[in-house]
Amino acid sequence: MLKWRIGDVTITKIVESEEAAMDGAGLLIGASPEAVRKIDWLRPRFANDEGHINFSMHAFVVETPTKRIVVDTCVGDDKERGIPAFDKMKTPFLKNFTEAGFVREAIDVVVCTHLHIDHVGWNTMLVDGRWTPTFPRARFLMDEAEFEHWRTQEVDPIHRIVFSDSVAPVWDAGLVDLVRSDHQICDEVRLVPTPGHTLGHVSVHVVSKGEEALITGDMVHHPCQLAHPEWGTAFDYDQAQGERTRRDVFARIADRPVLLLGTHFYTPTGGRVVRDGEVFRLVT
Repeated sequence: MLKWRIGDVTITKIVESEEAAMDGAGLLIGASPEAVRKIDWLRPRFANDEGHINFSMHAFVVETPTKRIVVDTCVGDDKERGIPAFDKMKTPFLKNFTEAGFVREAIDVVVCTHLHIDHVGWNTMLVDGRWTPTFPRARFLMDEAEFEHWRTQEVDPIHRIVFSDSVAPVWDAGLVDLVRSDHQICDEVRLVPTPGHTLGHVSVHVVSKGEEALITGDMVHHPCQLAHPEWGTAFDYDQAQGERTRRDVFARIADRPVLLLGTHFYTPTGGRVVRDGEVFRLVT
């Protein structure tokens, strides 16, 4: 379990699953083992000597003086996905959540940075054959444009299923708040628009007592994208916009004391962005 302190705010990583030594080219366009091997600062934490990357599925719990906030909810258990790696998973996520000292019923807010398969799964859990909100007292915050896009789209059958079992049940329960991409959650936490990977993608900015953190969502999937902001994914809504967003965000926080927390970054998960010639690197 990893924790970070940002002024009066505590951020805790809750792992669903981790995978070491995967072929980055299966995730990021351009991230072949040969190309990843050339980024020497990735080793040993984020890639191995063969150029295979390390990857993580996790949520963050953000505790402020007034709110307990979960950021993204991974893949989830028991769900029909038609993707072998994600189909009917059985993970220690809820066990890890409890062992970290959290109670599902005490969560005030769930932030969905976007509505992809691996960011909304634990919005719901299977109880007596029904998909039931995992965090029954929480308000689920979703960007309005993001929600409408996935509610009405017809071309992606997998995400029609994702919407039906992981988004619609919390909507039907009256727990969803559709918000703007710059929504202020509380004094210390607000959303920031980071479009490209999806239409209404957001990241989460935390500020307290002069300290800052940025939780990425899928604005960036792996630290290798700091060295290659042009490496997007085949799942991006707008690859060119995604690259512009990464370059803009990295440039804005580079060489400043801002903790970048990657929603898919393997341990140690967080670090500071520094300039490295015309691109960037992560210092942990």
